[in-house]
Amino acid sequence: MKKLLNTLFITSEDVYLTLDGENVVGKRENQVVARFPLHTLGGIVSFSYAGASPALMGACAERAITMSFCTPRGRFLARSSGAGNGNVLLRRAQYRVADDSASSCQIARLMIFGKVFNARWSVERTCRDHALRVDVEKLKAASSRLRELLPQIQSATDLEALRGFEGVGAAVYFGVMDDLILNRKNVFSAVGRTRRPPLDPLNALLSFSYTLLAHDCASALESVGLDSYVGFLHRDRPGRTSLALDLMEELRPCMADRFVLTCINNRMFDECDFEFRESGAVLLTDTARKTFLKGWQERRSEQITHPYLSEKLEWGMVPNVQALLLARHLRGDIETYPPFLWK
Repeated sequence: MKKLLNTLFITSEDVYLTLDGENVVGKRENQVVARFPLHTLGGIVSFSYAGASPALMGACAERAITMSFCTPRGRFLARSSGAGNGNVLLRRAQYRVADDSASSCQIARLMIFGKVFNARWSVERTCRDHALRVDVEKLKAASSRLRELLPQIQSATDLEALRGFEGVGAAVYFGVMDDLILNRKNVFSAVGRTRRPPLDPLNALLSFSYTLLAHDCASALESVGLDSYVGFLHRDRPGRTSLALDLMEELRPCMADRFVLTCINNRMFDECDFEFRESGAVLLTDTARKTFLKGWQERRSEQITHPYLSEKLEWGMVPNVQALLLARHLRGDIETYPPFLWK
């Protein structure tokens, strides 16, 4: 159990929440493991199978404390709130921003700034950790180009220009992706980004990781009351969680790409883990998907220090915290949205 931004996160799947006077109490096997005063909370997000007592849910509804329930793997299930729920005001603010291209650009450029910043530090980390095995001069040149893009992204005033800068950054980053692969280069070579379907093992892994990350971001957004289908950079399209795609942009290099590179460089996958279809599509086998999901869950449980909050939390909570910060910005509680800047 961890409290961040007046929101209580229940990250243990066996913790049951109950009400004790004016406190929310977490129990494991009938033993109290944590206690928080209700008046200090604005929301509760539970990743536990055990759930919460009706008395606590009623008390939260009376006090306008929203409760969100997700599976331990992060899939959003439901939200409960009282009659005075302010969620409609948050969504109206979101829709107003989405309908105004200038306002949308102000938020979208921060997310793309985070994406390029994190891509640069992924390249820098490889230079730092494997200087004797990589072309440092080539990687440093790519890092410098990504750094030069950052002020241009910050000054972008329209979405088309922003998409152009994002495209340039992606080309520079994926242009050196092959240099970030240290093992089994006969199987995993970066020849360009392909999707729907992926055409090589590397893209198969990247596509699967992006699917999982998009799912985590959509669940995080819904848990704080935002509409995951209405985005700022990605515009409306039926059936597409556009805001989740926006939010995941800054998290792709550090959560998805870096995890895939770790899997490859630690020799977790080989050619036998992929199906090569006659159409050219390359897909993970069932066994490989299970291996990937197991590693993904282990990565989500690793702890980091959040760069904006300066608080320790699990990687898996990062989308939830960023969604919460975005909701705070749209409500006017904080002046700007702080992207996740990883180092």
